[in-house]
Amino acid sequence: MTLQEEIERRRTFAIISHPDAGKTTLTEKLLLFGGAIHVAGAVKSNKIKKTATSDWMEIEKQRGISVATSVMGFEYEHFKINILDTPGHEDFAEDTFRTLTAVDSVIIVVDIAKGVEKQTRRLMEVCRMRNTPVMIFVNKTDRNGKNPFDLLDELEEELKIKVRPLTWPINQGEKFKGVYNIHKESLSLYRPSKQTVTESIEIDIDSKELDEHVGEDDAKQLREDLELINGVYDTFDKADYLSGELAPVFFGSALNNFGVKELLDCFIEIAPCPRAVLSEEREVRPEEPSFSGFVFKIHANMDPNHRSCIAFVKICSGKFERNTNYQHIRSGRQMKFSSPTAFMAQKKEVVDEAYAGDIVGLPDSGGTFKIGDTLTSGENLHFKGLPSFSPELFKYIDNADPMKAKQLEKGVRQLMDEGVAQLFVNQFNGRKIIGTVGQLQFEVIQYRLEHEYNALCRWEPVSLYKACWVESDDAVELENFKRRKMQYMAKDTSDRDVFLADSGYMLQMARQDFPKIRFHFSSEF
Repeated sequence: MTLQEEIERRRTFAIISHPDAGKTTLTEKLLLFGGAIHVAGAVKSNKIKKTATSDWMEIEKQRGISVATSVMGFEYEHFKINILDTPGHEDFAEDTFRTLTAVDSVIIVVDIAKGVEKQTRRLMEVCRMRNTPVMIFVNKTDRNGKNPFDLLDELEEELKIKVRPLTWPINQGEKFKGVYNIHKESLSLYRPSKQTVTESIEIDIDSKELDEHVGEDDAKQLREDLELINGVYDTFDKADYLSGELAPVFFGSALNNFGVKELLDCFIEIAPCPRAVLSEEREVRPEEPSFSGFVFKIHANMDPNHRSCIAFVKICSGKFERNTNYQHIRSGRQMKFSSPTAFMAQKKEVVDEAYAGDIVGLPDSGGTFKIGDTLTSGENLHFKGLPSFSPELFKYIDNADPMKAKQLEKGVRQLMDEGVAQLFVNQFNGRKIIGTVGQLQFEVIQYRLEHEYNALCRWEPVSLYKACWVESDDAVELENFKRRKMQYMAKDTSDRDVFLADSGYMLQMARQDFPKIRFHFSSEF
């Protein structure tokens, strides 16, 4: 296959939603279609001992939630599909924000009973900023929920995007009969099964055959609904979808593997192949022959036996080859990789080559990589859009076992490199402060330090309002500021100056008193 053909058959997307909408369950069913797994797991179930493929970390299995983005690749109908299953919990939103920089499109999962929730709105804002094409899967139609038309209105209003249903549910809850595929003009009848796929029947909407399959009342209602849909909503326009202005909507039940095939078949047909990526220097097109890519995620301890870190690289252009020298732009070093990997969650296999749109894992035992690092065939490029946001919660981290100081230091360093939280060292008293966007992250850090690094930590509260990065063109003014605010000055892991304000008033006064100082609430400046 030519480079162009390889790129055109790739589909790299993220699945995002509010917690418990069924995102990880949908991922499992998509993997089932690709033959990547043979039995789908349950995210939470005492009866089913198999847990979800994408929730492979021990803490994820225990809590039944995703706390890290999982990367999974598989083949389906001659297409190469790369799925990134993201954490839904808002405490891990930063991981999800960064993941959205590495995908070409997004599927949003919405619970039919709960509708659009707070976290879904926030994630949609990130998609809008990047004009990322969005599809919506309305899940749990086999349970009672909102009227589908009311839900479509809510989606348009809350997500600020035009919608167009491409499948339509026939009743819901206990009376749920199936979905009509408007896009393909076929009917799928509902038979709950977690493993098998329901066959679809091509059917004329006005035929008596429809009445026989779903009953006269539901057939009549379906015809009225379709008439209303065609009258109210614009016909589906692929160009509007690709520009991020229109979201096609699908209905189904991920748990019972229903309506998922319709979603996947339409997705591979209309979703974008890898798109051009903007670097600081220029626009980088996927079909360019020379390789370029950036690190959007780092995961410590993919294999706890080897204490190895893996840097996840999104390939932006060209072809990546094993044992080939590439330039690490930040350090200026040439690097070659003998065992780059492709993923199925935690399982990984060595790959000889990968193309634009693919995600490859590069082993990183020496802490070489940081989030946002660029690798190229030699050209000096810097990809933007991977910020760390100012944390909202802070705690001192102390060693609870003096015999394990080295383990704690290594564990904290590697977990901070992942970007799950941020480390600040107070310049006044030398104490280490961890900053996060959610309380749950402290629990995850403590759990992983103990179970992956055999290190015990102790948290101590610290009352802080905001951490902001400071810089100035006036070196004297900056030194004066740091001297005056010595108690509140810290360094981050990149040795940059950070001001730890203990109240909104203190931050406001600092900005008034030092007009030549620039205060940044994101690490990308």
